[in-house]
Amino acid sequence: MRNSEFRPAQRTVEVSPGESVRIIRELQELSQNDLSDLTGIPQSTISAIENERINLGVERAKVLARALMCHPAVLVFPGWEIEKHTAA
Repeated sequence: MRNSEFRPAQRTVEVSPGESVRIIRELQELSQNDLSDLTGIPQSTISAIENERINLGVERAKVLARALMCHPAVLVFPGWEIEKHTAA
């Protein structure tokens, strides 16, 4: 197959910050209680974040990202797309 036959994958589902937290938590096979133990954030707050009842916020994103071993931007801006630029 030649490179010209490939096309970039396209996002088909919008993901909110709360859904991003849930997806990454579940991929790591952590319960909300496990994540609460790792972060000190109450399980009820994690549930509220995942269900979009409260905003994630930058400070909580930093704490959650550290526990989930990802960059906070992955949680705060899950739909962010970076345009490719060529070097001059």
